[in-house]
Amino acid sequence: MNRLDKYRGIIPAFYACYDDNGRISPDRVKALASHLAGKGVKGLYVGGSSGECIYQSVDERKMVLECVMEAVRGRLTIIAHVACNNTQDSMELARHAQEQGVDAIAAIPPIYFHLPPFAIAKYWNDISSAAPDTDFIIYNIPQLAGVALDTALLKEMRKNPRVIGVKNSSMPVQDIQMFLDEGGENMIVFNGPDEQLLSGLAAGASGGIGGTYAVMPELYMRIYELFGKGEIEKARVIQNDCCRIIYHMCSAKANLYAVLKEILKGRGIDIGTVRSPLPGLEAEDYKIAAACAEEISAAVKKYCEKAG
Repeated sequence: MNRLDKYRGIIPAFYACYDDNGRISPDRVKALASHLAGKGVKGLYVGGSSGECIYQSVDERKMVLECVMEAVRGRLTIIAHVACNNTQDSMELARHAQEQGVDAIAAIPPIYFHLPPFAIAKYWNDISSAAPDTDFIIYNIPQLAGVALDTALLKEMRKNPRVIGVKNSSMPVQDIQMFLDEGGENMIVFNGPDEQLLSGLAAGASGGIGGTYAVMPELYMRIYELFGKGEIEKARVIQNDCCRIIYHMCSAKANLYAVLKEILKGRGIDIGTVRSPLPGLEAEDYKIAAACAEEISAAVKKYCEKAG
């Protein structure tokens, strides 16, 4: 078995779980982690964009990871996003993640100041040095970070033997092929944009890490399964329906994660709402969330339940 096989498959990005007063809820973190494990996903990506990491303290992020590990340790592949906007805190989270026994850590580049490539490489390598026995995954999300990974920077990072892959959330599918070409053997790339999972798999992605996976994991796992069987047309039909559902979600005034959490609530998993300054649901958004939940249920019934 290839040591990278544990990263192949569908890995939902884990949502921030708050109590009714907006504090991290350990019980709700564990409930969501257990719920997703029960769905049969490959792993969880903890502490990233979907986890509202930039609005949480270092201690809160440690608490979330500890609760996830308590709930699903040994059952799922766990990737902990540890980047903060300073090196010291990022290294602290990396040390903590290794102590918790995660499979990999991940990091975006520092945001706000546009650093030169050599400074970004030093930032990532410093983080990796704090977890020297743990795999490292570069998180490329230029539309939010303001900095894009290129092949020259990836080549520099591959000098670090712990760097095993990229979570690629840039929109061009071509980037996946370019990163795999540059990375060489023992290199993986995750597809990031949920709307193009199938395209990313076709370009060589080992699987996907996505923000809407947690509300409809069955559909994404089915796409992954059908792709593996070479049944591309069937997979394409499901991918298109996933895209339509996402577009409907994004029609709400609220932040997307507020909509996703409301959908989960309708499925019996209450993890609160989003943290300010992210906008929560307005009156008309509840109807959108309910309609999206119905669309998901219908799609799961149509594409997954018949498949057994």
